[in-house]
Amino acid sequence: MSGAGERLPDLSRIFAAEGPLAAAVPGFRARDQQLEMAQRILEAIVGHRVLVTEAGTGTGKTFAYLVPALLSGGKIIISTGTRTLQDQLFIRDLPTVRDALKVPITTALLKGRANYVCPYHLERNRREGRFLTAQDAADLRAIARFAQITHSGDRSECVDVREDSGAWLAATSTRDNCLGQDCPDIKKCFVLQARRTAMEADVVVVNHHLFFADVMLKDEGMGELLPSCNTVIFDEAHQLPETASLFFGESVSTAQALELARDTRSETIAAARDCVTLIDETRALEKVTKDFRLAFGIDPVKLSASQAAQREEFAPQLAAFAQVLGRLDALLDTQAERSEGLANCLRRTRELAAQLEQWRNPDETKDTIRWVEVFTHAVTLNATPLDVASLFRRQLGGGHPRAWIFTSATLAIGADLGHYCQEIGITDLEPAPLTGVWGSPFDYGEQALLYAPTRMPNPNHPLYAEAVTRVALPLIRAARGRAFVLCTSLRAMRRIHELLAEGLQQGRGEDEGPLPLLLQGEGSRTELLERFRRLGNAVLVASQSFWEGVDVPGEALSLVIIDKLPFAPPDDPVFAARVEHMERQGINPFLHHQLPRAVINMKQGAGRLIRSEGDRGLLCVCDPRMIDKSYGKTIWRSLPPMRRTREESVAVEFLEQISRGG
Repeated sequence: MSGAGERLPDLSRIFAAEGPLAAAVPGFRARDQQLEMAQRILEAIVGHRVLVTEAGTGTGKTFAYLVPALLSGGKIIISTGTRTLQDQLFIRDLPTVRDALKVPITTALLKGRANYVCPYHLERNRREGRFLTAQDAADLRAIARFAQITHSGDRSECVDVREDSGAWLAATSTRDNCLGQDCPDIKKCFVLQARRTAMEADVVVVNHHLFFADVMLKDEGMGELLPSCNTVIFDEAHQLPETASLFFGESVSTAQALELARDTRSETIAAARDCVTLIDETRALEKVTKDFRLAFGIDPVKLSASQAAQREEFAPQLAAFAQVLGRLDALLDTQAERSEGLANCLRRTRELAAQLEQWRNPDETKDTIRWVEVFTHAVTLNATPLDVASLFRRQLGGGHPRAWIFTSATLAIGADLGHYCQEIGITDLEPAPLTGVWGSPFDYGEQALLYAPTRMPNPNHPLYAEAVTRVALPLIRAARGRAFVLCTSLRAMRRIHELLAEGLQQGRGEDEGPLPLLLQGEGSRTELLERFRRLGNAVLVASQSFWEGVDVPGEALSLVIIDKLPFAPPDDPVFAARVEHMERQGINPFLHHQLPRAVINMKQGAGRLIRSEGDRGLLCVCDPRMIDKSYGKTIWRSLPPMRRTREESVAVEFLEQISRGG
């Protein structure tokens, strides 16, 4: 870090058109917004300040924070939104900036333990050889070969095995089943190796989930990293409030119980084969968790605790779940001394039983909402804090002076960052947080058009999906595919996909080839994006997974259609509880929570359209509330400054012009 009396780095020279970044990065462009953002970040790092910044798409915010961070000389933690962004930052961006600046820094990539091969579990499960499919068995053999040659153990480097292969469950560890210091393979542990590297590195790249789970909750032994660091940078910082509520809350899942049953059975076969009753109890635990899931019917759903309690089978099944855990505890207590694995299963059983008891009989003094989320094969019982601001604010203390940088393309409502600062509890900090909002350098007036169709029904109308499809079809044909159709619910997504399939088939001319129609869920997000880019004329119908973190620059995407304004569904139990909580405090929940979140989500969805200076495209927002309601102005004014139209003919002509290369 530059000390008192030392000259600060000349950032204008570094970001200049003839500077070191331009020499190192093909296509680099000097941008005033990027330089100003970098200077503000340097100011925050030098002064150990909190800084909140929004930088529009194309600003180059990654370089804007990396340059001052690497020049500062201190230890840096950079937290990103996803593992994919982690890899991009660590493999591509960090080395590029480090080499351009010629700074001798060391870097480390740190992920959650489930991302690293576990030699102990891999060998144990490979030896037992019990798999649901032949493909899983083949995948585990491939992982075993990978484990012999890898230096990092990072599963993302194992290209021969699919990301969603069931074999990964048998080849990795969890916080629950890790044996820790008692593991016989601890000297080969990739997780410990990654942590040691991170402790010694100057710059450590993590993701938000890992930051909260490991640094704030000191859950994985990473709590030593934060005291030694000078700067924490959160990229994609708009995700933090939701991630914080997840990790400051508590949950217990039937998936944990099923995993416990499988692990206990394996450890029993390995070390206590004569205790047949223990194996029987693991079967009983599997049955009771599956019966508990069946109590909620077929479809996934979210329910408040009171709504769940109204279901006839809920209370009896919950009691049966607790009873089986009690029996398993008693049996494991008689066998735990026979192996480290069985002792670990006893610890997990008691922790799971305590979590379940805590959910069933909550501490009424805590301001939390208890709710149930039902998935296809599992049930999770959650207790979520209604307000994370005070919890988050506490983490910014700790005595050691450091800078905290929050940055994203979507934090502000208009140019106001107040809502975000309030959400994460930093409005009353002394000194006050530094802020900065920089618009995109792209020429949206020339590159993009915002289309709001006329005569749309109310979004609650039973035939609203049909109306969206009628609007979408001529636009998709004019664009020759190359479209995202982003929906606010899975039900709408499936219905609109079905209607588009019919409409595109009927409207196809004899000389026209079919437009590929993709649907979220037909493959992983990575696979679908790869297909979309490769096809070049595809239509992707998707829901929340594709509203953010998706980058398709160039001609493959020239049309984004959004079915409704992305307000949280009113039947979401956490949302409903937060609304009620704010009303009790005399706060208008619509103005202070619903509308700001919708604006940020809308900016994320719209941000998929223009990703480079050469992109052109049309954003269609079907929801009539953007025009008809007074709050609609707040939403469209927060979007990039595109030209606007309500005429279908103008929208179609614009897309046809793009399709012709005009």
